[in-house]
Amino acid sequence: MSRRVALVSLLVADYDEAIGFFVGKLGFSLVEDTDMGHGKRWVVVSPGQDGTDFLLARAVGEQAAAIGQQGGGRVWLFLHTDDFAGDYARMSAAGVRFLEEPRHEAYGTVAVFEDISGNRWDLMQPKA
Repeated sequence: MSRRVALVSLLVADYDEAIGFFVGKLGFSLVEDTDMGHGKRWVVVSPGQDGTDFLLARAVGEQAAAIGQQGGGRVWLFLHTDDFAGDYARMSAAGVRFLEEPRHEAYGTVAVFEDISGNRWDLMQPKA
C-alpha cells in the first residue's frame, strides 16, 4: 500500500496574487487552475517532484481571519532544497521577505521567510 499527503490546503485572499507569489517568486509550478463556478477555483501549485502540492483556497467569510495564521504564528511549512544558496538568492531577488539571515543548525542550513499571506516557512537544506 502506498500513501502520502498529496495536498495541503492553504488559505489565501486572492487566487491570482497567490499564484503570482508561489509560481513567480517561489518557483513552484501551476498544476491546475479550474473554474468551479460562483467565484471558486481549484488552484494547485507544486514545489516539484516528490513534494507535497498546495491547494490555494480563497478564504470566504469567517475563514478570512485565519489567512496567514494557519501555523499559529510559528513556522509550520518546510521547503527543502538541495541548493540553499541559489534558492535563497533567487527568492530574495524576487522579493520574498526573509525574517532572518541564513543560519547553520545541526539539521542543516535554514532561513525563515513569509509567504504572501504571512505564513512562516523554513527554507532548508537538510544536512546530508
